[in-house]
Amino acid sequence: TKSTVPVGTAKKVKTAVQEELDKRGASIDFDVASNPEFLKEGAAIQDFLKPDRIVVGVESEKSQKIMEKLYKPFLLNGHPTIFMDVPSAEMTKYAANSMLATKISFMNDVANLCEIMGADVNMVRKGIGSDTRIGTKFIYPGVGYGGSCFPKDVKALIKTADEHGYQMKVLKAVEDVNEAQKSVLVAKVKKHFGNDLSGMTFGIWGLSFKPKTDDMREAPSIVIINQLIEAGAKVRAFDPVAMEEAHRDLGDSIVYAKDEYDALVDADALLLVTEWPEFRVPNFNVIGKLLKNKVIFDGRNIYDREELAELGYTYYGIGLK
Repeated sequence: TKSTVPVGTAKKVKTAVQEELDKRGASIDFDVASNPEFLKEGAAIQDFLKPDRIVVGVESEKSQKIMEKLYKPFLLNGHPTIFMDVPSAEMTKYAANSMLATKISFMNDVANLCEIMGADVNMVRKGIGSDTRIGTKFIYPGVGYGGSCFPKDVKALIKTADEHGYQMKVLKAVEDVNEAQKSVLVAKVKKHFGNDLSGMTFGIWGLSFKPKTDDMREAPSIVIINQLIEAGAKVRAFDPVAMEEAHRDLGDSIVYAKDEYDALVDADALLLVTEWPEFRVPNFNVIGKLLKNKVIFDGRNIYDREELAELGYTYYGIGLK
């Protein structure tokens, strides 16, 4: 199996195949291996050609030799190949994604506490990221994770544990924190403008759950937009590639802008939701002329608060004092 599958799937596949062979009276010696992929959306080819590691679950020396032959070109390039039993390989995929999701939720939880305590999460992030045991990846605060992998795999691991009489308490907390984090940006909007946003328009930059993909599955933007609309606001949004996909989820409930600046025409504020490269160095003078109010809600902490303050903006980030 190459896809992400629940622990025990390979065993079920082998049983199903063996039962079918028995029905046909055939005797064929076969193995089922587990070779989970670790490809990131937007970087799949790069990840395939230069993997961090190759995980292979096998049940016999014969199947290991076959998989070693298959992956020989990668072995020659020095990419680490880790052989293990099949259930461990299946578990590795879920554990890896759940660990990354845990880092994200932990950092978002810390960011929220930083705001309360008057600390700056960007400084905290640099402070803990310099510890090699922690590292700098997946510790950037924001408006929560989404996509097809992290939410699904966290839920799957929680369910697998429940089915076997065990509770994944940490992962349940990870899930709760992530869902709550998707509401943080709108809470800041309401704190600034008031709970009733009737008659107001907000420009949103970024709809996909992360840059370099059009994937809208579990995207924080959907929660944010729906909350703004429920509060009476109108939304103008732009995403470099996810506009068509977003229309399937949001329909005609929002205005789909021609570009990032068109999304800000007569808007009361800008909400940065997805940190696309196209949004990292915008023309703030143009933005200031388009917006009714020079207010920016930065859901990814990609802008410099001091720079914006000098330009007369009111700036809200995540986890900033």
